[in-house]
Amino acid sequence: MQTNLVQQFANTAEGQEAESILRACVHCGFCTATCPTYQELNDERDGPRGRIYLMKMFLEGQEATEKTREHLDRCLTCRSCETTCPSGVQYGRLVDISRGLMEQELPRAPKDKWIRWALARVIPNRQLFGLLLRLGQVFRPVLPAPLRTKVPPRKQASPWPAASHNRIVLALAGCVQPSATPNTNAAAARVLDKLGITMVEAPEAGCCGAVNYHLSEHEKGLERMRQNIDAWWPAIEAGAEAIIMTASGCGAMVQDYGHLLKDDPVYAAKAQKVSELSIDIGAFLLKQDLDKLKLSQSPGKVAFHCPCTLQHAMQQNGVVEQVLTKAGVNLAATKDKHLCCGSAGTYSVLQPELSQKLLGNKLEALTVDNPDRIVTANIGCQMHLETKAQVPVQHWIELLDQ
Repeated sequence: MQTNLVQQFANTAEGQEAESILRACVHCGFCTATCPTYQELNDERDGPRGRIYLMKMFLEGQEATEKTREHLDRCLTCRSCETTCPSGVQYGRLVDISRGLMEQELPRAPKDKWIRWALARVIPNRQLFGLLLRLGQVFRPVLPAPLRTKVPPRKQASPWPAASHNRIVLALAGCVQPSATPNTNAAAARVLDKLGITMVEAPEAGCCGAVNYHLSEHEKGLERMRQNIDAWWPAIEAGAEAIIMTASGCGAMVQDYGHLLKDDPVYAAKAQKVSELSIDIGAFLLKQDLDKLKLSQSPGKVAFHCPCTLQHAMQQNGVVEQVLTKAGVNLAATKDKHLCCGSAGTYSVLQPELSQKLLGNKLEALTVDNPDRIVTANIGCQMHLETKAQVPVQHWIELLDQ
């Protein structure tokens, strides 16, 4: 694709990266076949190819409009198009760059700006989110039905193993997971303990930075990344062999630390090391002796939902299914595995109508074989799916903890 970026963007590192991505696109349109919003809306501007043209026009100096931003806002950033693209277009990076630049050029309406500001302050703040969630759970019985479904019931964590082993791996507690699904990391620690591996959380490590970064608060997102690197670094220097990701949304972001901080003179090398050590727990377990994790009793028929961040961003499609099969789990048949559930970070809040349509589609696809439960690999997907699922929804690592 030929490009002619205006000087305002052409002379910046982000502009040059965006131009390189644009030039890789050959307008083939294969991406539209796997784009959830295009499949739902049948509008070229709500598919990757159309959005690429909109971003190109903006970066070449055409005035950005609210209509242009509406089409970009509707993008889930699920990156299914990247998996399909024969030219290797890094669409996710292009959207992040373009949204961030457009945010500077086209101020949002006060209400929209306030909602985004609130999401970026509440969700990444583990203590504040936990407090608000507890209040919601206390008053859940008297909340209006639409709001009540958004508040997950209170869950308990299993005890962390007391044993200590020579093999040490790090984990990210994150921001939402400790209060919404506290058993996820506890279950992961217990499973790893069976394999002679100790998993530890660094208390100072918090939000991975994804919420701020994807809401176009790029510098705030980078700041959170630096804080996590600082929190993990002593353990990395002491020989921690991996950083285990139990939330694929966080994993997708942490694996990009090296790229996003490549021009930081202080953190570039450390960020690259962190990205190299980061691995989804499914991929990590697949390298271990899974005979020790054979289930003693069947959890019934299980439908696995592979989050977009796991299959498209982290490129781990099929890995968790291998682990579960080796452990003796009876996997239910599903369809349209490549399509997003509609959670997509803050998308379910900012685009509720479209998100609910995608959720209905996904639950239908996950339950064609009448499973007894649904398991997934990301906290956001788990919370979103369980708002309407007719069967229990949990993280897949909890099965192996049984």
